Amino acid sequence: MRIRLAIAEDHMSFREGMALFLKYESDIELVGFAKNGKELLEIVRKKRPTVVVTDVRMPIMDGIVASQLITKEYPEVKIIAFTMFDQRAAIEQMLQAGAKGYILKNSSLTTLLEAVRCVAKGNIFYDSGIATQNDKKNGSLDRLTNRQKEILKLVTEGKSNPEIAKLLFIERSTVETHRKNMIQKLGLSGPGELLRYGLQKRYEF
Repeated sequence: MRIRLAIAEDHMSFREGMALFLKYESDIELVGFAKNGKELLEIVRKKRPTVVVTDVRMPIMDGIVASQLITKEYPEVKIIAFTMFDQRAAIEQMLQAGAKGYILKNSSLTTLLEAVRCVAKGNIFYDSGIATQNDKKNGSLDRLTNRQKEILKLVTEGKSNPEIAKLLFIERSTVETHRKNMIQKLGLSGPGELLRYGLQKRYEF
């Protein structure tokens, strides 16, 4: 599978470093760089990349707005958020905008490569370096019922509520109720944190 990759990043040094690193990866074709969200949207419309890596904070149009527009127009394009900051609000905004991955700029380029290949296959990638102040306070998986653990596992695989309901032969409203209960039981603050928690605990299921 050849991955067509577009990158939006307003710092030239980052762009040059990523281009050099990806140059020798035979399964990845770098189809364009953008300095802001508006340029990224134009590249997506012209080049139709498989995966987009976008900075969250950019001039003219930020990564959140750009991701919302890309997801609406080209839902098949996989988006990875790329930022200097481990900010819970930004993470949740990008996930709500359609991002399938989130990595920090201080992570290695090997992590970036891993993320690109992961989301290209339809999976979700969440940088292990991302944490929140509440991590140590979050509840154990033992607090969840077996059904909730099943749902959480599917959430970490990127499944939507309707997809989870169909797979488990239950009503969509039941899935939504379980998700709300899980957030409360685990002491989390929203859907973005539930996904983060599930990805951090995915080897414990």
